[in-house]
Amino acid sequence: MGALTAFEVAARHQSFSRAAEELHMTHGAISRAVAQIEERIGVNLFIRRNRRVYLNAAGQRLLKTTTETLDALSNTVEEIHRHDKTSPFLTVSCEPSLAMRWLMPRLGDFREQYPELNIDLKMAGGAINLLSESCDIAIRRTDFGIPDDYRVTQFCSELAGPVCTQEYWHKHSQQDLNKAHWLHSRTRPEAWEEWKNTANFENVKPKNEQYFDHFFYALQAAQDNLGIAIGSTPLVSDDLEKQRLITPFGMQPTGYDYVILSLNDSNQDPRIQTFCDWLIQQKSEMQVIK
Repeated sequence: MGALTAFEVAARHQSFSRAAEELHMTHGAISRAVAQIEERIGVNLFIRRNRRVYLNAAGQRLLKTTTETLDALSNTVEEIHRHDKTSPFLTVSCEPSLAMRWLMPRLGDFREQYPELNIDLKMAGGAINLLSESCDIAIRRTDFGIPDDYRVTQFCSELAGPVCTQEYWHKHSQQDLNKAHWLHSRTRPEAWEEWKNTANFENVKPKNEQYFDHFFYALQAAQDNLGIAIGSTPLVSDDLEKQRLITPFGMQPTGYDYVILSLNDSNQDPRIQTFCDWLIQQKSEMQVIK
C-alpha cells in the first residue's frame, strides 16, 4: 500500500521530485517504490526520458484503479470515524416532508441542548439500508416492510384530514368540499380517497383538482390559499397550532405510524439514544388536533 501511494502521487504529478515533496520522502524512496511495483507486475509504468518521467498506457490504467481504491479506502475510514460512538456527527435520514415541516424547525433546540453533537440530515423516504447508505438512524412512515434486524422505536401515529387556510375555507370553498379546489400529491395519490372512506365522505367530489410532485408542495399550496389538501400529523401540527392551516373535518387515523429505525445493537450508541430521547420529548410537547 505504501508503494501504491507513492506511485499514485508520482503518477499524478508525473514527477518523482514533486511526489517526494508532497509525501515528505526522498526522491530515491519514491523511485524505489515505483520500481518495486514495476518489478512485481513485470511492466514499466513510466517512460523515463531526460531526467523526466511520463506515464505510459499501463501506468495510466494503474493510476485510475489506484486513485479509485485509495479514495474508497479514505471514504470508508471517514465513515467509520463518523459512525463511531465517539464521533461528533450523527447521520439521520428522514422523510423529506417530515424533515422540512417538523424536524428542521426544531433542530436549533437540539443544537442548544447538545452542542457537541452535529446532525447530518439526509432527506429520503421509503425502505433504507442503514449500513450501505451510511446512516445511523432513519425516521420513516411505516408504509413498507421493516427488516427484522432493525430496532424500531415508536415515534407517533399518523392522523390525516383536509387542511386549508381559514380564508380559503370561508371565502373560496364556502365551507363546501364539493365547491373546493382539491390539491393532490403524486407521492400519496390515494390520500383523498383513503380519507373519504375513513370519514364517510364517499359522495363528495371536487369542483376541480391540481396535482403536485410531492406531498410537501401540496401542503405548501394549501398554505398559499390555492385549495384544500390532505394534511397529516405531525407534518401539519405546527401549522394547525399556529393557525396557518385549519382542519374543517378534523383528523382521522391513517393506520400508519412514524418510527425511528436503528441497527439492533445490544450496545446501543449513546448518540442515537440522545437523539431518540430528544425526538420523543419534542413529540410529547406537540399539540395533537383531532
